[in-house]
Amino acid sequence: MKQQLSDRILEARKKKGISQQDLGKVAKVHFSNVGKYERGEAIPAADILNRIAKALDVTVDYLLNGTLQDKSADAINDEELLSQFRKIEQLPAEKKKLVKEFLDAFIFKSDLQKQLAS
Repeated sequence: MKQQLSDRILEARKKKGISQQDLGKVAKVHFSNVGKYERGEAIPAADILNRIAKALDVTVDYLLNGTLQDKSADAINDEELLSQFRKIEQLPAEKKKLVKEFLDAFIFKSDLQKQLAS
């Protein structure tokens, strides 16, 4: 499930253990607006988003885009391939390097075949 800005604000606030009122005070925004942001009824302006991120001890990039895992899940539709990449990420550096070299060679060969076919 793709997580939205509203979900990430809510999740980060709960993880920090603060109320909407507390977040509003620290971020200098009315608590009712915090509720609207969390419900996806409104999107905070850039300056407010920055204050919210600081109050929640997260980055604006995280609030907007999520984690690296979220980004990869959004970018890769093949669940099996995504699972394999996650497993590769856990390998020792030397083995990861070999997998990357293999992928580079495979992609190079595929690109070359496309160029020769044109």
